[in-house]
Amino acid sequence: MPDRLRLILGVKLRSLRQERGLGLKDVARAAGLSVSYLSEIEQGKKYPKPDKLVDLSVALGVPYDDLVSLRVDKGLDAVRDVIESRLLRSFPFELFGVDADDVVRLLAAMPDRTGALVRAVGDVTRSYDAQVEDFLLAALRAYQQMHANRFPDLEATADALRARLGLADGELPTADRLRAALEADHGYTVDTERLPSDPDLATFRSVLAGTPSARVLYVNGALHDEQLAFLYARELGFLALDARHRPATSSWIEVERFEQVLDHFRGSYVAGAVLLPAALVDAELHRLAAMPRWDQDTVLGWLDGFRATPEMLFHRLTQRLPDALGLDELYFLRFHHDTAARGASDSYRLTKTFNLSQVPVPHGIAADEHYCRRWPEMRALEALNERQRTADGQGRTDDRPVVVAQRQHFVAGVGGSPAEADFFAVAVARPLALVPGTNSAVALGLRRTRATARRVQVWSDPALPDVDVGLTCERCPIADCSVRAASASVLTAEATAARRAAALATLGAR
Repeated sequence: MPDRLRLILGVKLRSLRQERGLGLKDVARAAGLSVSYLSEIEQGKKYPKPDKLVDLSVALGVPYDDLVSLRVDKGLDAVRDVIESRLLRSFPFELFGVDADDVVRLLAAMPDRTGALVRAVGDVTRSYDAQVEDFLLAALRAYQQMHANRFPDLEATADALRARLGLADGELPTADRLRAALEADHGYTVDTERLPSDPDLATFRSVLAGTPSARVLYVNGALHDEQLAFLYARELGFLALDARHRPATSSWIEVERFEQVLDHFRGSYVAGAVLLPAALVDAELHRLAAMPRWDQDTVLGWLDGFRATPEMLFHRLTQRLPDALGLDELYFLRFHHDTAARGASDSYRLTKTFNLSQVPVPHGIAADEHYCRRWPEMRALEALNERQRTADGQGRTDDRPVVVAQRQHFVAGVGGSPAEADFFAVAVARPLALVPGTNSAVALGLRRTRATARRVQVWSDPALPDVDVGLTCERCPIADCSVRAASASVLTAEATAARRAAALATLGAR
């Protein structure tokens, strides 16, 4: 973490020296310092001893207390805010080959310009209600993309954990077996009653409390068995990884540092690999690729056979598709649909994204825009909602998942892409266990090329629908769309701007 005292001192020294029109040599000579040492102080690399600070205050003609305080002139307040920000302390700059101190030095080099930039970025993040957590989760997605979602070390950890659990090749652990391992091998106490009985805790899936020698894992007993199994497997994964920064709760309350996000991802990855071993998943993917016809029962069979939720299954597929079939241009999306809200038809919320494809979907859209209703996840959510309305009218509920698959063609320009793109996409929708009136859909999209189409026969099934899709209704050029939720306002505005620019160019030519 950058030391804010030395960074702020460096910024102030540089600013004071430049205000007085002095060079490094001038100040160094007056303060009895070497030029190289003064340069390191200004860069925030060194913090001088008190007697040297007195010499610098005299050389620059400022009171000692003003020089060493954290107060800065108005022109530097944006830079100071960055230095003291939680984001600077939390963001994993080192993952991208950048030092946090270098970021501050870059900002401090031109405080007038960078101050305006910092304020502009702050205004944008506040307008979109962006939090530090959003930046850290974005950093995690970038981390996964850097590794093409391949993590052999985590696969090895999962294999070793399965061996310690005594699982045979291909054997799937039950929730009871994983819970027993936590209790017998690690001294955990597992409580499944407290969370669902407390209104303030009922939406949490798990909470870890107690001490390292007396851990209590509170687990929401209202969850399905496959969800309980995942929570127990993730806890075992945290232990196997010695994840010292793992979060204590299943849902984020506050993320203080990137290590928490990374440990959460690593523990979840190991859990998925323990529950859905690579050899079994890869074999099923090869079987699917060789199928001449698409059958939604294949996905439903996977959900039952692997005892997995749709999200667990699709996350695991994004991890195994690159190795099993060489398919690494893919995306994962998760939407929530609040069916109980007023205007429920428009209450689709994108709650998770992961994209390894070269097509930036979704990308660069405003918060109030309407995602394309032709996507399979939207079709699956609407089908589930309709089935629930019918079932409710008969006094019963139907919680079976809905599967929708299609070949989809993104029209040119979607997501900023200059070209068109084709995907095989499949989505599964189901109700959320802990949030009544809310359905969830996960979608997996695989980029379709000539090479991959030959490798995966099921993509050529003539029975699969071919669907032209856009990104959002506001940006969609499909004029005859019967499920459009809003007019193409962004597209219309862009076309108007282009015509006006062309008209102005004509005037200039005259």
